Amino acid sequence: MGRTSRKKRSTLANRAIVASVALILGGGGLVAVNVYASAGEGSWGSSPDRTRNAGRQMSTIDCPDAGIALPDVPEQARPEVDRELAAMDTQITDAYRQFADRKEQIAQDPNLAENSVLGPLKNKRAASLDRIGIAIERNAAQRPQGLNGLAPCSLRADDDDDQGGGQGGGDGTDQGQDGGQDGGQDGGQDGGQDQGGGDQGADQGADQGQDGGQDGGDDQGGDDGQQGNGPEASDFVDIQSIEPNVDSPQNRRGASRGTFTTDCGRNENGKFNPDNVIAAPGVSNGAHHMHDYVGNQATDAFSSDDDLAGGESTCRNQGDKSTYYWPVLRLQNGQDENDVGADGGGKDQNVGEIQTPSQVTLKFVGSPAGKVTAMPRFLRIITGDAKAFVNGDANANASWSCTGFEDRQLKDKYPICPEGSQVVRSFAFQSCWDGQNTDSANHRTHVAFAQDDGRCPNGFRAIPQLVQRIVYDVPPGPGFAVDSFPEQLHKPVTDHGDFINVFDDQLMKKVVSCVNGGRKCR
Repeated sequence: MGRTSRKKRSTLANRAIVASVALILGGGGLVAVNVYASAGEGSWGSSPDRTRNAGRQMSTIDCPDAGIALPDVPEQARPEVDRELAAMDTQITDAYRQFADRKEQIAQDPNLAENSVLGPLKNKRAASLDRIGIAIERNAAQRPQGLNGLAPCSLRADDDDDQGGGQGGGDGTDQGQDGGQDGGQDGGQDGGQDQGGGDQGADQGADQGQDGGQDGGDDQGGDDGQQGNGPEASDFVDIQSIEPNVDSPQNRRGASRGTFTTDCGRNENGKFNPDNVIAAPGVSNGAHHMHDYVGNQATDAFSSDDDLAGGESTCRNQGDKSTYYWPVLRLQNGQDENDVGADGGGKDQNVGEIQTPSQVTLKFVGSPAGKVTAMPRFLRIITGDAKAFVNGDANANASWSCTGFEDRQLKDKYPICPEGSQVVRSFAFQSCWDGQNTDSANHRTHVAFAQDDGRCPNGFRAIPQLVQRIVYDVPPGPGFAVDSFPEQLHKPVTDHGDFINVFDDQLMKKVVSCVNGGRKCR
């Protein structure tokens, strides 16, 4: 399967693109293996040394995540709270751009960062947090405490060792899954392992992936404005240097051993947008990065449950109108998509050639501890944390590997695959549901990962576990990255997946029957 760049855009994304932008190859050509170069950098003939130095000097804006601090939000207040949380993401993005634009002046006068960037950002965040407090107080017994403490942000150098949870280890040997995610990550891995060898024959000979320089030509901050936006050399590790580390929990008596696989394509039709209807409903560009979509084609920031129920689906079985989406993966080869001037793309420092997966597998697996129950229609699940570089890795839940090496999973590193092997990213979603809610204020507490023994926590029941496996034919070596919020620097630990269940009742019954009956169904 060739490495093709899709140019078709969803309706909403097309509206976001102000003008069609031709592909631009920068004046100075590509900078060989310059993985310090920004994923959103416009390097009009930059020298390699200059680009690398700019990368080391760059800093990221580190802000507390208000969404994590608000686990309980009254239903009536949630639309306003979601809008303010999305506005705070936009404030960080704008501040990041201002900081990038003034990097050289700030290097000469560090007080300028506080006075011209961090100070105004704090004031804007404080105003949003105040509105959040008012919205909650209007519908609850009291105002949340401690919101004002979430307003200040700080600057952090890109190459600091204390990069949030788990970023420090450069050799990639401590990549095992931790906490309650062991069951979630590992329990579903064997469902996708048998797919490793079938798609390794695609041509790996092109060498543009070795070239990390970005010659975008975008005017988002000039030659220096976007340099240092990641990833770095330390974000990649040779998969062959990692010892096998997958340890799936053993099935107990009465385990549900079956699987149900739904075929929804690989986003061949090129549906993208930078929205997140789960985390930021009603907000255009709520994600500040571009998402791939398969399944439901009616999905954007403004989709209601009725819209999704009536939408068309790319899934072969039309009883599955679910929405499956994840950040796009781009080659950092100096070639731009036509979103280079758009929200979620170049405006948010995400540039490069979007890759169509060579394979997407969406499989629902059972519980090693017992039977599963049907998941409710319109259940929403976010797995992983798009802000894990700043928040720490408590909610990180993406795995990276290579075909033929999937007994070795990386959590906070991108894999360097050998010739003939393809990059694999996988997500094992939460498999326990609270039995009541299809969503929660922080989009997490209504679902949970199974415990180490495979059982659900008290008060939760097992549901079919979605295991996503996405394969890419990209050149060996560093030279690719997922889209991210600008301040997350395209770190692999920020990878995440989103799912909205829109199975019809009849098909969901079949899923449960297949999983509980030990059958393999499609």
